[in-house]
Amino acid sequence: MNDDTLVLIGRQGSHDRETLRTHASRLERRGLVERAHVAMYTEEPVRDLRDRLAAIDAERAFVLPAWIAHSHETLDAIPAVLPYLDCDVQYCEPIGQSPALTELVAERASDSPAESTTLVLVALGSSWLPYHRETAEYHVARIRERSDYEAVVTCYVLQNPAVECVRYNVPTDRAVAVPLFLSQNEMTDERIPAKLELDRGGIEYTAPLGEDRRVTDAIHAEVARQRVLADTPNHEGFTTSAATTPRPVATDGEGDYR
Repeated sequence: MNDDTLVLIGRQGSHDRETLRTHASRLERRGLVERAHVAMYTEEPVRDLRDRLAAIDAERAFVLPAWIAHSHETLDAIPAVLPYLDCDVQYCEPIGQSPALTELVAERASDSPAESTTLVLVALGSSWLPYHRETAEYHVARIRERSDYEAVVTCYVLQNPAVECVRYNVPTDRAVAVPLFLSQNEMTDERIPAKLELDRGGIEYTAPLGEDRRVTDAIHAEVARQRVLADTPNHEGFTTSAATTPRPVATDGEGDYR
């Protein structure tokens, strides 16, 4: 058994607590860490999580944000609460660009005949950060190399090509859309299906990545990678800088963004 602790951080409304608990429990049973915690916040991590994190008894904690790719929350908001952990903190990267997830995404559409099907990856996107696009394109390139789908395309909720336009860019009569999200939420259950106009037919829609064991494998691999980096003499990377020097965020004094 390893003496380290894992903290999976998610946001209410964006992440399903039970999905994260499933992954945390598996990683404890595997012996990756001694304890694995799930910490959820509603609006602002410092206000919502400072007492929760301060109560964790550990010598070293690996903190993993439960996002597919970096966002304002993973780069600014979550790092601001990490000093409340009274131990050595290693901040992990989001797991979106894990090879294990490529296989999972491709399998979501495996019930359709690949040679006449377009696989559509639906990601959140961002109006100013490149990380969601980079993550989606990473999987698209790998799936194109490893599958027989007629086409593999991307679309995004917050940038172009937009979700609501994707059916006009699909070169086949049949398409399967896979939401590139870790768990079910209002976005995957309501907003994306509405934008895809599923009632018009022609596009099937799958569940997000959820509780699949390959998601657990991706978390496992990222923690193991960060453990090696942490034990490397004189190593200083994203984990150190993000945990100790979060970028300033304007708030109202109680932590709400202005």
